Amino acid sequence: MDKLTTRKIFKFWLPLAGAWLMMSLDGPFIAAIIARLVDPKFNLAAYGVAFSFALIVEAPVIMMMTASTSLVKDYNSLRKLRQYTWILNGIITLAMLILIIPKIFFFITLDLIGLPVNVAKLTHVATIILLPWPGAIGFRRFYQGVLIRNHATRRVAFGTVIRLISMASTALGLFIFTKLPGVYIGTAALSAGVTMEAMSTRIMVRKILRRIKTAPDTDAEPAEPAVPLTFQYINKFYYPLALTSMLTLGVHPLITFFIGKSQMALESLAVLPVVSSFVFLFRGVGLSFQEAAITMLGSNKENDKAIYKFAAVLGLTLASALIITAITPLSKLWFSKVSGLSAELTGLALTPLLIMGLFPASTVLISMQRAILVKAGQTSPITNATIIEVLTIISVLYISIIHLSAVGVVAAASAFLSGRLAANTYLYFKTR
Repeated sequence: MDKLTTRKIFKFWLPLAGAWLMMSLDGPFIAAIIARLVDPKFNLAAYGVAFSFALIVEAPVIMMMTASTSLVKDYNSLRKLRQYTWILNGIITLAMLILIIPKIFFFITLDLIGLPVNVAKLTHVATIILLPWPGAIGFRRFYQGVLIRNHATRRVAFGTVIRLISMASTALGLFIFTKLPGVYIGTAALSAGVTMEAMSTRIMVRKILRRIKTAPDTDAEPAEPAVPLTFQYINKFYYPLALTSMLTLGVHPLITFFIGKSQMALESLAVLPVVSSFVFLFRGVGLSFQEAAITMLGSNKENDKAIYKFAAVLGLTLASALIITAITPLSKLWFSKVSGLSAELTGLALTPLLIMGLFPASTVLISMQRAILVKAGQTSPITNATIIEVLTIISVLYISIIHLSAVGVVAAASAFLSGRLAANTYLYFKTR
């Protein structure tokens, strides 16, 4: 591998960052649509809960892009990991079908979470609409990893463009020509967008798949151990990654539960997805660096310093941009004019946004830390870090809401940041 320069890293990473940035627009766009329709508070709350359920169900496959970026080196590894992906997709789709069974669903939303009846009913239909979401995510992330592994990062970005166009067309069409509740329009747009992205990604990867099939082992680095990819090996490698995602995304129902017990519960449920989606515009760019780092980190350690330096500059830049936005009128402009929140909800959103100012930097850091461990085949510490993160989130939520009577969305923001910093600290010692 040639010596890496900042220019080379930037050129490789930029399409991935663009893809994540465009994907980050999903949440703000959908929230802006919902906020401009009837009963925005109830529909935004239902959207946040339904989307959380979909994220939980998709959790086992969310790291498939990381796995395929790291493991697909020849036709055998491609075939084995693809079979593994299809099995996981089947399992999570079945889980989604079980979740939407009315008795099960309303037990969770009414009895456990304590949602108002009207919000629970809206959430149920929205979750049904999101049924294609988990499987489509697993399908496209597998093939996106293959594209990244083969340095076709621009195609990943193009797939995201198709996703945005499909999502926007669906949302605007339903917005103009129907009188459906906002949460139904939003979730229909998300399902349509990710399904089209998955289909387009499969089309764009065809030539690479044919090349891998006819010329196996050409992508493997000489320094990498020649380990035949079996289901047993995949399980050993991927299980910690899947568990990491499940723990990370599985905490969302707990957050919803605690917010339901907090001060300004309904307002917090409505505001949290808007704040989270805006913060994701910044931290999503940081998440994009993980697969880039996995691909670029080689056996030649002299290249690592350039990657570390790039990650440091990226993290500081993103955090600075978010903090500046939070402390200036730009934040009010975004929440009130772009997102369409009321004056009450806009005011509520400002404090949690500022609290999460460091989140983009911590995201870049954890992406770098995870990349180092994945490249070394050591995925268990990633899971351990996530366990620490989740326990910290739950602890902060419990103390701040139950004992300090904090406003729900403020407590959630504090918990998110505290948890991530705790995970960063643990991984610092594991990657030294």
